[in-house]
Amino acid sequence: MIDPLTVVDHPLVQHKLTLMRDQNTPSAEFRRLLREISQLLAYEVTRELAMTTRRIETPIETINAPVLAGKKLALISILRAGNGLLDGILELVPGARVGFVGLYRDEETLEPVQYYFKVPEHLDDRMVIAVDPMLATGNSSVAAIDLLKKAGATNIRFLCLLAAPEGIKRMQEAHPDVPIVTASVDEKLNDHGYIVPGLGDAGDRMFGTK
Repeated sequence: MIDPLTVVDHPLVQHKLTLMRDQNTPSAEFRRLLREISQLLAYEVTRELAMTTRRIETPIETINAPVLAGKKLALISILRAGNGLLDGILELVPGARVGFVGLYRDEETLEPVQYYFKVPEHLDDRMVIAVDPMLATGNSSVAAIDLLKKAGATNIRFLCLLAAPEGIKRMQEAHPDVPIVTASVDEKLNDHGYIVPGLGDAGDRMFGTK
């Protein structure tokens, strides 16, 4: 069973994360690094995919070789910044089904506001991986998982680039059955609900907006 919280401390992940934290890293480089890190994180978050075997012939002999089993996994991007992680994972698992949850954070209340929801069918038969670069207050992430469970998902993972202790606590209280995989648990949230030291607003840095 995957741990409730997994911090991927691989040297390549940590090196690329440092480059992303640097405020002088341009948007194009930021997007490339996020895509690369997402592939490294995907190794951990997909560790428990169901397996079966298939009879194949190698150039030497016939064997029963391991292959993925069951319905294809579902990748759910929490818009908009989740798309940066989504793109990298899809390069590794191109057959995955894809869905989107549109949430934005009210800057005064820090509460999530939903504006879009479109996910694959039969979530109850799939491993579902929700992706969002930041687990800050946890409010948007909890709301997204609430929606996925209402849509039938029962086997859910949450993948993020950075997490704050406050967000982890909020998520684990609301959804203790959803493991979290991240590259770093940072120090805290500031008064505006941003992760410290963090890397700023991931969506703005991805797309060059403010």
